[in-house]
Amino acid sequence: MKIEGAVLEILMSGGWLMVPIIACSIVSLAIIGERFWSLNSEKILPRELVSSVWSLHKANQLDNSKVRSLSNSSPLGRVLAAGIINQSHGREIMRESIEEVGRQVAHELERYLNSLGTIASITPLLGLLGTVIGMINVFAAITANGVGDPTVLAGGISQALITTASGMSVAIPSLMFYRYFRGKVDELVIKMESEALKLVEMMHGERE
Repeated sequence: MKIEGAVLEILMSGGWLMVPIIACSIVSLAIIGERFWSLNSEKILPRELVSSVWSLHKANQLDNSKVRSLSNSSPLGRVLAAGIINQSHGREIMRESIEEVGRQVAHELERYLNSLGTIASITPLLGLLGTVIGMINVFAAITANGVGDPTVLAGGISQALITTASGMSVAIPSLMFYRYFRGKVDELVIKMESEALKLVEMMHGERE
């Protein structure tokens, strides 16, 4: 309880700017957790999906119901289904369909990442604003009471340091995970398009 009370006291010493900083930290944690769950490679790129689709194609079992089921199964399935639907229109049309749906899927995989990037950008600024407000309070105290009593200045200095440290503590991990998830999305999109184009080449006899 003593530790919790000390932490609460420190947070309260940071002033009202701690409220948006804490809110940003909660939102950031929620986004990071959700993206870890959603950007699971096995969910997005199921193993052996291309080979199973190819087996169905060779057996002439890729009817409309199976293509719809494929489209709803995973992001990769959605990209593959886009190509299969247009297989009668030739290789180039299949490629264009795959690329178009791939861009849509990529946009969906990037969900909430802009918000995470925004948090990484604004929390240091909130901390800096807290620093400025804290220093204003320090100079106001100096003007009113002089510099003889250090305790008069402690409140403003404490606010300046706490908000700065809090803002950076939220911004650093948010930026790290933002970069990580952006890289992961790019990697997943490249793999999806590669798997889909592999299927196109197999359907047109250009690959075994």
